[in-house]
Amino acid sequence: MIVRTRNPEATHQLDGPLTVAELLDELDVAPHTVLVIQDGELVTAEHELPDDAEVEVRPVISGGAGAPGCVVCRKPPVIEEPRHRAAWCAQHFVDHVHNQIRKAIDRGHGLAKGERMFSYADRLLVAVSGGKDSLALWDALLTLGYRVDGLYVGLGIGGYSTRSQQVCEAFAEERGAHLHVVDLAETYGYTTVSGSAASGRAACGVCGLSKRYVFNRVAVEHGYDVLLTGHNLDDEAATLLGNLVHWHDDFLARQGPVLGGEPGLQARKCKPVYRLSERETAAYCVVRGIDYVVEECPLVEGNSGHEHKAALDLLEAGSPGVKAQLLFGFLDRQDRIAPDQREDDVEVVACAECGMPTVTEVCAFCRQRERILQALPVFGDQAAV
Repeated sequence: MIVRTRNPEATHQLDGPLTVAELLDELDVAPHTVLVIQDGELVTAEHELPDDAEVEVRPVISGGAGAPGCVVCRKPPVIEEPRHRAAWCAQHFVDHVHNQIRKAIDRGHGLAKGERMFSYADRLLVAVSGGKDSLALWDALLTLGYRVDGLYVGLGIGGYSTRSQQVCEAFAEERGAHLHVVDLAETYGYTTVSGSAASGRAACGVCGLSKRYVFNRVAVEHGYDVLLTGHNLDDEAATLLGNLVHWHDDFLARQGPVLGGEPGLQARKCKPVYRLSERETAAYCVVRGIDYVVEECPLVEGNSGHEHKAALDLLEAGSPGVKAQLLFGFLDRQDRIAPDQREDDVEVVACAECGMPTVTEVCAFCRQRERILQALPVFGDQAAV
């Protein structure tokens, strides 16, 4: 169906049939803030809209009436979100964040009908960096009653890593939660800084491959059912934009909030905060009193993902909701736009060196580590661990 929203103007294509209530839930619009109009007539929450319906969602709140109240209780709000056409007090903003995470878990893109990202019976492991997104996720899941532990990887980035680890350890201690800590230098013999210098790779490349490897290894070795990361709406939309600009077909086919695993080799991976913006996760941490590392990683300069985020921020300022429309619209059409064309006969096997998953004899991490450790003695102080 075609759905036109007003103020700001946008057009959405959704699969029907949907009830009006389901439609508004899909658009993240509070029902009492809008009128829903089909064929020039008002329709109510239980009215079913067919797949070929053309619908207008018209806001009923006029300008010039002063500051808005909380969309739920009308108390003074602590945050407004133009994308949702709503504002919330502290209590109901926390509820909003939890509801968005529940929606991702229960009805996230890429899930089959009746499938969930994970259940209350699963053992969950969330990768935490000390930043707002991963700590907000860990806090929310603990509050919602899930069995979830944390994992911090020490990357050896000077005082930045020291501060990040302290924040994660304090968070876990305050809540009586379990935190795994893996130090890259102690366990694998190099840091992000020394690994980048020794291998000639960009620091972000060394960091990303190393973290993904450690995340999966800890999840598999400790028997966790699902590995979780704090990738938010801004992260995913920026990644999508980069993949579209460069037409990375393989990456487009695999992008999504749920990635399946291989028993005994690779953990199932999920991104439960992909529906929430960076602003929302930061505000959640402030409201919940969560201390987090505000500073950016000092090695991030030149990362193209930040340029893509900046471009989307400009579009979002003029048309609130454009990031969500880009990402969710793509995920709704992914099978048509970027079908997965990987060969069915490509077998995932255990790495001959470490036993982790790979499609070659030796995995990418082990090959990278071997190059780094061979070069470190040559680089000496320039690549000090």
